Amino acid sequence: MKYNSPGLLIMDLGIMKKAKIVPFFSAFIVLTLLITACGTLVQPVVTDQPIIPSATSTLSPTATPIPPTPTNPAPAVWLDPRLPAKILQSLDAIPSLVLVANKEEALLSLTIDAEEAISSWIYALAAPFATVTDDVSVDSLISFWQNNTDFPARVLVMPSAIFDSLKLRYGNPRGDVRPLAEDNLLNFCQTNENAWAIVPFEQLKPQWKVISLDENSPIRKDFVIESYPLTVLIGWDEGPRVVTEEEYQVANHAISLIPVTNRQADKLTTVVLTGVTAMTRATAKEMELYGVLSPAVSIGELMREADIAHVSNEVPFASNCPPPRWQQEVDLVFCSDDEYIDLMREIGTDVVELTGDHFSDYGPEAMVHTLEMYHEQGWAYYGGGIDIDEANIPLKITHNGNKIAFLGCNAKAPGYATASETNPGALHCDLDKMVEQIKALKDEGYQVIFTFQHQEIYRWNPTEDMIADSRLMADSGATIVSGSQAHQPHLLEFYGDSLIHYGLGNLFFDQLGWFEDSNKAFLDRHVFYDGKYLGVELITVQFFNWSTPTLMTPEARAAMLERLFAESGFVK
Repeated sequence: MKYNSPGLLIMDLGIMKKAKIVPFFSAFIVLTLLITACGTLVQPVVTDQPIIPSATSTLSPTATPIPPTPTNPAPAVWLDPRLPAKILQSLDAIPSLVLVANKEEALLSLTIDAEEAISSWIYALAAPFATVTDDVSVDSLISFWQNNTDFPARVLVMPSAIFDSLKLRYGNPRGDVRPLAEDNLLNFCQTNENAWAIVPFEQLKPQWKVISLDENSPIRKDFVIESYPLTVLIGWDEGPRVVTEEEYQVANHAISLIPVTNRQADKLTTVVLTGVTAMTRATAKEMELYGVLSPAVSIGELMREADIAHVSNEVPFASNCPPPRWQQEVDLVFCSDDEYIDLMREIGTDVVELTGDHFSDYGPEAMVHTLEMYHEQGWAYYGGGIDIDEANIPLKITHNGNKIAFLGCNAKAPGYATASETNPGALHCDLDKMVEQIKALKDEGYQVIFTFQHQEIYRWNPTEDMIADSRLMADSGATIVSGSQAHQPHLLEFYGDSLIHYGLGNLFFDQLGWFEDSNKAFLDRHVFYDGKYLGVELITVQFFNWSTPTLMTPEARAAMLERLFAESGFVK
């Protein structure tokens, strides 16, 4: 089930005197925070035609009405230089404000921690990406601030707004806590060992790892703002005399143009990418023994929580599919019983990738049957289709104002389930064409997710061809390049402005114990906000049987991340 929140609540203070609007503001801020932190039910992405992949999950935010400009004299206003850069930029050179350089000259001051809060600004605790720690307690953060006690980081930097706000709450810091300009935070932490930062939500980048506080994180859909400490309230302070109704009218007209918050739930989109799914052989045998839905017991909830849940299902559904066997090592011709689609439904599938090697194993009739089943479920698909023309169509989705496009192909030699002019199948890679498609999608404002079915390499390091092809897609403008073929985890890198994860491992498949790390895998949860890619959360799973990905223990997860960062060259 997918979640979405109502549009932004717009405030217009009119000509109310300050004495009369304090209760209104208190109620307004509480209501606004609740609205931005919560959501309402929406339907998952569906397709319009049985064989044409399309996106129908489109939501446009409510436009902010601009009130008429008051004609009264403008009061002298001072803007606190500690305000978030986005607010200062939005108020810069507004003609209805008379800005003064000194607070003492101002009748009204827009500042942090004001009694009359009109905007709330959310910050995130963040570390350089190659950090194993996932969560810290609020108490440990406060203890580090007040007493310089043990904390995963030894240096903590942040913009002045949150620094001074926390200082008012917790006193002068005794730990190594420093104010720092917003645009210097990432470079400082990347070049100073054991340095973390508190970052404005809108300034997050993929090179950051967001650390949750008592399991509460602003990049997650279940974010609870009421218990979150890294919030700065912004509002008016009065100067030396009582401000008239007319002066408040002018000031509030200008201030109505700034965001109520920098973190609106209806601008957030999460996409979960997965590796290989093949509901056949021993995986299917276990589904028969323990129930079709049994493989979803550990990861079902987090998959359903995603706005867009991706599954790369390599195997077709076939009405004549024989009963599964534990071993099938000779013919390697695979199919899935029709009822197994219930497992894909159970995890909230929205998008199906069709680039897999085995899509054609049971012939054209089974492929057409499979596409019809996806259509009946309302699932979009890409990277394959009823013929080569359909297989070449990118999947475009707009969700919460975020424009996301999926492209994918099979990079092995032609013949691996390849779609043609007359036959359904997977899309064989025409890299030159893919480059042009990515560029065109970027020009249309889409964040491109490119998924490769590439060589099956049973080691952490990809081949030179995999690296070259993935980087070519990144150079062309793909935001994310993800490997769908790997039966074990592969390394990850930041390349230019792109994130490349060369292989995620299996989702539902039976290769337990086949190779050293074939019992481990990633589910990558990507976060988009207001048309921008914020980054990825790496979800780690392990297989203890032939079918069920299970969330790792903290100890196993730490070892998995350390291995990934070491293999990827983050750790020297």
